[in-house]
Amino acid sequence: MKKIGTLILFGLIGFVLTAQNWDARLLQQIHTSEARRFDSYQRFVSDSYLVGVLGTPLVAGGIWLHSRSEKDLNIALEITVSTMLNYGLTQGLKYTINRQRPYDRYMDIRPKSFEDSPSFPSGHTSTSFATATALSLSYPKWYVAIPAYAWAGSVAYSRMHLGVHYPSDVLAGALLGAGSAWFTHWINQKLKTPATR
Repeated sequence: MKKIGTLILFGLIGFVLTAQNWDARLLQQIHTSEARRFDSYQRFVSDSYLVGVLGTPLVAGGIWLHSRSEKDLNIALEITVSTMLNYGLTQGLKYTINRQRPYDRYMDIRPKSFEDSPSFPSGHTSTSFATATALSLSYPKWYVAIPAYAWAGSVAYSRMHLGVHYPSDVLAGALLGAGSAWFTHWINQKLKTPATR
């Protein structure tokens, strides 16, 4: 398991180093002066991640407090743990890779907000996708999954529109967030399954 983790880390670093040119060009196409009339809306979408990420475990916990069912408790804990796992992995990667923000490297990127953490991966995106995936796995219905992923995708796009992340930051964040939630769900299912002799 440790070897796989090391390979993934080196793969991510290699990806960041080789992808810089196409990454910057794609960001410049998204972050154009013509698109800036949507800045206020994109800021709103970007900031909504905090409400979604904190509100979802709280609502799940509220559902459990009302129902007192073991299933609802399990869902609330799974969503909370996947968010915490994702946060730890995201912060660890950010400071290990330590990638500059696009506006620090390219003069034509004029951000609509400034961040004091490294760029890769996008924390807003990873936490939004962790939340969307945890919700979709806990409540496997199309009317949960479609709005959840539409919201997470909108948060991801807003980070590029605002000029604070490269496309690869956002892609890695989406994969990391979804992966954290999936892994937590998988572990939870294993723990719930009684051992067979």
